[in-house]
Amino acid sequence: MAKKHQKVKKFLQDKNLEKTLTKAHVTLAHKRSHGVTSVASYGIFLNQKVPVDFTALLFSQNLAALEAQIGSIDGEKVASKNEWAHVTLWAGNGASAKDANMLSQLVLKGEAARVDFHKPVSVSGVVDFY
Repeated sequence: MAKKHQKVKKFLQDKNLEKTLTKAHVTLAHKRSHGVTSVASYGIFLNQKVPVDFTALLFSQNLAALEAQIGSIDGEKVASKNEWAHVTLWAGNGASAKDANMLSQLVLKGEAARVDFHKPVSVSGVVDFY
């Protein structure tokens, strides 16, 4: 992406994403935000592989995340309780990974950029509780 988009290249040039990429995850539900029952509802998917497509990179001065489209397990869609499913890539000084939840709204306000992928990047992950 950095080769095709100068804005992305400039943003990424001084970021070290190795540490965050090794901890990359999509939060499906958080007990403080969605309740224990919502979190427990994912138990049927525990330890199962789920496909995920990344469709866009969103970033601001202090945050970066990949938009995620979560697939299905045994024909049942795995849906995030978060308003916007994503993987936080980076949070700068004064920002937390949780702040990335607002990136899609920041794009609408013109306070963040969005670069859509020509083709989704497909990966898979395992559903787990943390």
